[in-house]
Amino acid sequence: MRAHAASVVSSLASGVKVTVGAGSSLLPAMWMFLAILVTFLITRTVTRLIRSGRGGGAGLGNIRIVGNHVHHQVFGILIIIGTGIVLVSKTPRGPALDAAAAVFGVGVGLTVDEFALWLHLEDVYWTSEGRKSVDAIFCVLVITGALIGGASFVTGRAGTAAWWSSIFVIAVNLLLCLICLVKGKVVTGVIGIFIGVIALVGAIRLAKPGSWWAVHRYASRPRRAGRAERRFDQRHQQRWNRLRDLVAGAPSQDRPG
Repeated sequence: MRAHAASVVSSLASGVKVTVGAGSSLLPAMWMFLAILVTFLITRTVTRLIRSGRGGGAGLGNIRIVGNHVHHQVFGILIIIGTGIVLVSKTPRGPALDAAAAVFGVGVGLTVDEFALWLHLEDVYWTSEGRKSVDAIFCVLVITGALIGGASFVTGRAGTAAWWSSIFVIAVNLLLCLICLVKGKVVTGVIGIFIGVIALVGAIRLAKPGSWWAVHRYASRPRRAGRAERRFDQRHQQRWNRLRDLVAGAPSQDRPG
């Protein structure tokens, strides 16, 4: 009886096929997403324990080689390079591809967790600038999560009506994302590439004060400039910072040293 039930489940499972875009398996994208998420959460937990001084009891501490503090993004970069070499030279399939995607996700999680460091070229991990790493990892998680959900871009055969329609949709969406960027909404613009409705909402709503859009288009429209100031006031920034700090820990200083 059990053997019969197992065979039925196996036959049903083999008949279910979930695809992304042109038919690639969802499993590698899923493993990559989970690896990025888990790596980021573990890394932030470890770094916060080290920062609070409670990591010593668990044997946790900063890694130093010849007196130099080796940031965990170094290991992430090495993992990404190694995984890339394997994917190009061996082109694994099946479980091997899933494993490579998971390892690649670990490398991405370690590297993007220090996005602010490679943006500013200095150690700003526990400063206000370090919050950019949280924005970056959030963008990466949304993008990889959208791929798991079946996000596709170009559809249909080249030259067909469906193909041209998808090209038109992509062009419009990229224009909306560009508007988001010049309005100072970087996270919205990046995520909007994969989730079009977010780009549409971001392009319609007010620009952030100080952005290119606000400087060039709100100069002669004081009422709209005032609305933007009220919309993106200090309380708005504080709410977003509280969410960042809840995930990654609050900064302790404005600049390193």
